Amino acid sequence: MHIANSTVLVTGANRGTGRVFVRQLADRGARRIYAAARDTASLDPIVAFDPGRVVPLRLDVTNPDDIMEAARTAGDVTLLVNNAGVLSFGGALDVGHDALDRDMAVNFRGLNDMTRAFAPVIEGNGGGAVANMLTLLSFVSVPGFSAYNASKAAAWSMAMSLRAYLAPKGVAVVNAFPAGIDTDMLAGVDGPKDRPEDVVRDVLDAIEAGEEDVYPASAADLHSAWREDQKSVERMFAAMT
Repeated sequence: MHIANSTVLVTGANRGTGRVFVRQLADRGARRIYAAARDTASLDPIVAFDPGRVVPLRLDVTNPDDIMEAARTAGDVTLLVNNAGVLSFGGALDVGHDALDRDMAVNFRGLNDMTRAFAPVIEGNGGGAVANMLTLLSFVSVPGFSAYNASKAAAWSMAMSLRAYLAPKGVAVVNAFPAGIDTDMLAGVDGPKDRPEDVVRDVLDAIEAGEEDVYPASAADLHSAWREDQKSVERMFAAMT
């Protein structure tokens, strides 16, 4: 699909990659961009990018009422970017149930519920796409992110099911699998991190090219290594703390 003249909704638009999505979508000529977050006041700097095209939208992706209202308000959407995410710390044997529930609610169920609500909207507008910000940790795990790993693996599985279901309706599903990104989410976590600008650029390029899966920035090399020797990459990630 073409970004120019499209109408886009970006979840988690108030910080990190969400902020960058809004800016780059505007740069590529999107007609309208709904910038969604739980706190609309946090979106003021985002709207300031382009007040004529960026529309703030209150949205908690774990709240069914918010999702229904968003689908009514943003009835012209042709591209949904499921970007909202949370990361809880803790190993598989000590992560709390609350943390596990939180990551699953946002990263897995939120993605599914948003897609369920907006797929008919996109179809009714002549088709378009849903882009899901997943992670390489959908298929390899960092031990200290056990809840996050599991929620993203579940989201990947659901996204593949959604792709098969939505393709006949003219709604493409694009899954993005970035490596670490230099945003607040990974603040204080050591290791190489990609610039969010590079990640978002590659994701938007993939959407416009009609690709189904994208491994942006440094993730491309890691994915190639994983395809060559999955167990070696699994052990490398397992050694991370």
